[in-house]
Amino acid sequence: MTAIEVQGNPQTSRPCRSIGLFNNIKFFVLCHGMLQLAQLLVSGYLKGSITTIEKRYGFSSQKSGLLAAFNEVGNTVLIVFVSFFGSRVHRPRCIGIGAMIASVGVFLIALPHFISNEYITDSNNNNSSGLCKSPNISKQTCDQEKTDSHLGVYPILLLGQLLLGIGGVPIQPFGISYIDDYAEKRNSPFYLGILFAVTVIGPAFGYMMSSVLLRFYVDIDKMSSSYLNLKNDDPRWVGAWWLGFLMAATLLLLTSLPYLFFPRKMSREEIVEAPVEPSTEKMMEDKKPKSETKEEVSLTEFLKSFPKIVMRTLRNPIYLLVVLAQVNLAAMVAGLATFMGKFIERQFAQTASFSNMMMGGLNIPSAMLGIMAGGVILRKLGLTVRSSAAMCMVAVFVSIMFAIPLLFIGCPTNKVSGINYNVSSQQCSNACSCSDEAFNPVCGSDGVEFLSPCHAGCKTWMIGRINYMNCECVASTGSPGSAFPGPCGNKCSNRLIPFMILSSITCFVASLSHTTSFMMILRTVTPEDKSFALGIQFMLFRVLAFLPAPVLYGRAIDTACILWGKKCNKTTSCSYYDLDLFRHRFLGLQIFFIFGGFVCFFLSFVVLRRTNSTQEQNEKMSNQTKSGSSQEMKDAKQMLNKSNGHCNTQKTLRE
Repeated sequence: MTAIEVQGNPQTSRPCRSIGLFNNIKFFVLCHGMLQLAQLLVSGYLKGSITTIEKRYGFSSQKSGLLAAFNEVGNTVLIVFVSFFGSRVHRPRCIGIGAMIASVGVFLIALPHFISNEYITDSNNNNSSGLCKSPNISKQTCDQEKTDSHLGVYPILLLGQLLLGIGGVPIQPFGISYIDDYAEKRNSPFYLGILFAVTVIGPAFGYMMSSVLLRFYVDIDKMSSSYLNLKNDDPRWVGAWWLGFLMAATLLLLTSLPYLFFPRKMSREEIVEAPVEPSTEKMMEDKKPKSETKEEVSLTEFLKSFPKIVMRTLRNPIYLLVVLAQVNLAAMVAGLATFMGKFIERQFAQTASFSNMMMGGLNIPSAMLGIMAGGVILRKLGLTVRSSAAMCMVAVFVSIMFAIPLLFIGCPTNKVSGINYNVSSQQCSNACSCSDEAFNPVCGSDGVEFLSPCHAGCKTWMIGRINYMNCECVASTGSPGSAFPGPCGNKCSNRLIPFMILSSITCFVASLSHTTSFMMILRTVTPEDKSFALGIQFMLFRVLAFLPAPVLYGRAIDTACILWGKKCNKTTSCSYYDLDLFRHRFLGLQIFFIFGGFVCFFLSFVVLRRTNSTQEQNEKMSNQTKSGSSQEMKDAKQMLNKSNGHCNTQKTLRE
């Protein structure tokens, strides 16, 4: 007895001492919440700073959209294999290694800042350098700009995004399955609810962080003097976009370390209740994790059966229609999340910092409240699948009604001399030898904007009054006009408040369908295909929404550009947009995708209604058949009773 105790104690006590806190599912939930927050913070921060990166390196909106969506490439390729491996691997360790790979990707995204030269604008020189007949400085900076372009900034950013997507593959599915396996049955939904809340809060934190950090100048670490001549409301201003990626990558790396110490299998969480003698079968069932009860299938068998399961799942009309509706809404969200900040910045003449604050402080919280409210309505009313389809259809239709007025709330395009106003005015500045690549906007005293003081024909810079004088191209009575630095502004920022209110209401109402549509999917697929159905759903999200939508939105925005920037005879990012075209095409795509979601929800409702009516008719027919057969049985019994009575009477008479 003693020998057994001596041999047994070290084996049982040593792992407990070595694991300690890491054998607690609550601590795992805490770590996973922090990790998901760091991962999604990167996603929100990237979308908040994408237009700043676009301006810094001269990308088009289409290239920016591809960059924002490129992390989905690695994610899409590997997500199928994650659904197979499940409990066959050390899930916490896979999560930790994946998070480390993701942090390397985020560090790579920040790398271009450190290998690029100083950001060059006309403000790097004194303000008199842009005057009429002043020396042309664009050729002096061309060699420096060429070295930047040859460094391969865009491929580095794409590689960072690819690693971020690959590293993020195991984080959510492995984390959720691990919690579901080892958490107590009643606590599991609560823990998962915390993680789903973090998926909404994380991007909001990312937008808010970009709002703060983009107020610092991009070359703040290089002791650049150019920021002394720029303010953050200047159209040439570029914020410290790289700083947030360094902070987020560090946080991602730190939150990945605890996963290396969690065990492959954890003891199941228990809740102390009244002492009731459990049966032996119940004890064995509780101790055995859910993932271990599944049949082991080889990888080849899995790959062979995968197409069949996909086709079987996609043949379900309700599943297919609901997923297509969600894909439409996801495409709308992906495009808005990437470019809504840029839209506010350009349309209402706001800074990138303020635009991101609007996104993180209003739009995302509105969507979060809508998701929560949809779940509460579903729970309180106990909606059927058909009622859920009706609710989704109504919610999306109402959101369209709130989205349509947004097309008409915006600002007109500024009058820019030589671009969309007084195109022949360039003749007055021909003698100034202005560079075609100059971009240092000034506003004339007549309310017309010019590309630079040179294009306005200004010959004098008044330091004390901080404006330009003797501007021959500025219309004025008598003496030559004047101009002051910066764009004229559209003077309609008061329209921003009603726009943000309507936009937030649209987000809230459309989000009511989120939880409800997910429950429709779970209720309409067979239990054995449920996990595969969700996996296929997320794969379709990535392939049909998250990957193409930002590129499509970026292409639509590029078609509204009326003047592309130039550096060293190469096209860079857009300098001026036709704001009406920008608004109609950007928000028109939003309404198009919401309407697509409405059509799919409507068709699912029609299919469910027909299915229910068919079932009711079949039930009536079966009831009629049953009642008819029961009537025949009654008649037969009566006939039998009568015949028996008749026989008995005859027998009695004979006797």
